[in-house]
Amino acid sequence: MVAVSGWDALLFLTLGGAAGEKTPEGCISAIDTVLNLPACLLSSSNFNMSEQPELSGLSDEAAFDVCSNPDPSTKDFLLQQTMLRIKDPKKSLDFYTRILGMTLLQKCDFPTMKFSLYFLAYEDKNDIPKDTKERTAWTFSRKATLELTHNWGTENDENQSYHNGNSDPRGFGHIGIAVPDVAAACKRFEELGVKFVKRPDDGKMKGLAFIQDPDGYWIEILNPNHMVTLI
Repeated sequence: MVAVSGWDALLFLTLGGAAGEKTPEGCISAIDTVLNLPACLLSSSNFNMSEQPELSGLSDEAAFDVCSNPDPSTKDFLLQQTMLRIKDPKKSLDFYTRILGMTLLQKCDFPTMKFSLYFLAYEDKNDIPKDTKERTAWTFSRKATLELTHNWGTENDENQSYHNGNSDPRGFGHIGIAVPDVAAACKRFEELGVKFVKRPDDGKMKGLAFIQDPDGYWIEILNPNHMVTLI
C-alpha cells in the first residue's frame, strides 16, 4: 500500500476521481484522519469517490441569506474587547505598548480572585479621564480594545503556557493590526527581535505578515488598501 498524505487524500476527494474509480488503498487511513470517518466506511470495496460531493464553502448568496438585518435594539452595540490570557504582564505590556504602539487605558485588580485585567487600545493617553469612575466608563466605551488577563503567579511557573489556537485542537486564530506600510512595520519588528510566523514576502498571500506576542498569540499585520489585491 502506498502512503498518502491527508492533503493528497483531500485533493482526491475534492477532484472526485475518474468515473467509477474507487478509493486508492493508500488513501484509506489518510482520509480517515482528515474526515474523521469510521474506517469501515472507507474501505475501497464500498467507498466510490465519484459519489462524494465536492467540498466547498458557502456561496456569497448563501452567506448573506442566512444573515439577518440587525434588530433595532442592537443599534448601539459595539465590539468592545477581545480577551487574551497572558503569562507575564511585564512582557506583554512591553510588547503591546513599545512594539505595537498601544496605550494602557486601565488596570483592574481583583485581589480576592488573584487576577488582574489590563485594557489596551489605540487611544491618545491625554484623552483618558483622571477620575476613576469616568475612566472606567470611558475605557469600556472604546471600540476594539484588547483585554489582557493575568492570573497571579503564572509568570513564575516554568511549565505554564497558553494555547494560541493555531495547533490541534485548533480554535482561536489571531487578532489583526492595520498599518500604513507593512514592509516598514515588519522591518522595525525584525530589528526589535519580534518572532515571525509569516513575513510579507512568504507564501502565496504577499504583502501581509503574522507575528507572535510573548505568549505565542498570532497577530496579523496588514494594510487596508493592499487587502483589495488579495481578496
